[in-house]
Amino acid sequence: MSESKTISWRMMMKQFNWVGSEKNFVDEPTINNVGPITVGRFGGNSVSGSNKNEDGCLVWIDEENDWEFAMILDAHYSAESAELVIETFTNKKAEIVDVLVPAVKKDFNKVLEHKILHIFQGEECLQACREVKGETACLIVVRKAQFVWWFSIGDCLLYLHHPELAALGQYQLNQRHFYEWVGQVNTFELDVPCYSTGTRELRKGSNHLFLTTDGLVECPGDPFSTPDKIFHSGTELSCEDMVHSLSRTIQDHHVRDSTTILTWKVDVSKEGCIPSNLK
Repeated sequence: MSESKTISWRMMMKQFNWVGSEKNFVDEPTINNVGPITVGRFGGNSVSGSNKNEDGCLVWIDEENDWEFAMILDAHYSAESAELVIETFTNKKAEIVDVLVPAVKKDFNKVLEHKILHIFQGEECLQACREVKGETACLIVVRKAQFVWWFSIGDCLLYLHHPELAALGQYQLNQRHFYEWVGQVNTFELDVPCYSTGTRELRKGSNHLFLTTDGLVECPGDPFSTPDKIFHSGTELSCEDMVHSLSRTIQDHHVRDSTTILTWKVDVSKEGCIPSNLK
């Protein structure tokens, strides 16, 4: 990327990152907007035993080049692993943006996967992971044009709501996988790293992307144990109002675990794939 283009994307990008060790938001649900993305953070209820928050998140947005890069992390034992992953990706930002700025091509998902693997498997990252206390689940989501791509390590969740998909009962994009982490215990130290990745075409109209750590879905009373419950009362709300409603409900249900949410809506004008006999 030329120096002029590098300066340009730095000026255009909206950026945000946070780790629970900075501020834990225990007893204090908090909602912020970063461009089109609503960020919800809640450290759980102190009366239920919560006294820390080991979640984290990172957001980069380039509206001119039509993409968002979002990451959520759910660490345990300490927040050091979440801090490390955010720091590592911040340091590699220019390399990632080089992939995201150009128009999408047929190898877009493969190039992204190669770039993310290169970062996690780099000796600098591997050595730093060996020295941290604890480990973290990590979910990375990229939306570019009418496509969404994800890279998932562990048990964070990615949902997509669109009326055509909801009518068929489809909401969840990634699969939760337990016993996968980055950090002191590190999937990228295995002979074959374990992670999942995928790509989906968004449908014409409004597509609602929703990332969350597990505090939301493991709340006492199971108010949001399935994705249809999450979207049931929120499809007509703004992302900010929806996150406020979800946060208030899990607070009222005395959730202990922390919850971090990143969510936004993407309007797509291009018709998605449909069966040939319906064209």
